[in-house]
Amino acid sequence: MRVVELADGTSVPALGQGTWMMGETSARLNEELAALRLGLDLGMNLIDTAEIYGDGASEELVGEAIAGRRDEVFLVSKVAPSHASRRGTIAACEASLERLGTDRLDLYLLHWRGRFPLGDTVAAMEDLIDAGKILRWGVSNFDVSDMDELMEVEGGDRCAVNQILLNLDHRGTEFDLLPWLEERIVATMAYSPIGQGGSLLRRPELLEVADRHDKTPAQIALAFTLRRPGTIAIPKASSLEHVRENAEAIDIRLDAEDWALLDEAFPPPERKMPLAII
Repeated sequence: MRVVELADGTSVPALGQGTWMMGETSARLNEELAALRLGLDLGMNLIDTAEIYGDGASEELVGEAIAGRRDEVFLVSKVAPSHASRRGTIAACEASLERLGTDRLDLYLLHWRGRFPLGDTVAAMEDLIDAGKILRWGVSNFDVSDMDELMEVEGGDRCAVNQILLNLDHRGTEFDLLPWLEERIVATMAYSPIGQGGSLLRRPELLEVADRHDKTPAQIALAFTLRRPGTIAIPKASSLEHVRENAEAIDIRLDAEDWALLDEAFPPPERKMPLAII
């Protein structure tokens, strides 16, 4: 498994597992558990979840999936903006730890900006580090202006990761945010790297590249997202077939002709774009 090195020297897999909308349907729980465990077997040992996913159901699913294997996993969860006061962040983290059945998170993220001052949230993150309940922290859905503001907060420069929407349909961050993050060694974690609803995967240009490499459109979309060395992709896969499909994408190498075709179909930004969020 190819890795991304965080600013503190920790290596994490470039391809992890997302869990949005997992754990919410009892009929699918066994299949989803098997999928997460297979992902661990295949080296995708970064698992991302959040307290708002299914009102904690996703965290409970992840906790069951990693039981007995916690030390293999780089575990990520997120605090909701409505809980992101200094005291609220700590309480939310403790509740997430209980649902996950663990004593620590490897990474804890602010899910997006809310009404609480960033300084309060950062202070809580540092308190959690001091208490050994998280090992590092980061943010999600932060644009350049948000990151600039974060850097002005005491301790804000210890942000390890920014989790953002990044895929062929949403390339706006390539103009300014991704270079900003790379320059400051803040890792990018890409959610929804193969899009939502399947419309991206039906694009004829993507199908053409996939046929050329005898791969699926989803694998080519993942290869696109993984091409930048500091980027971690966290696709969701709730079936064994999709887990295996995702794992194989890490070894795909696209050539200049492929990139030219993809750039023509999904043009890179030429100006500042609003940050895309789902």
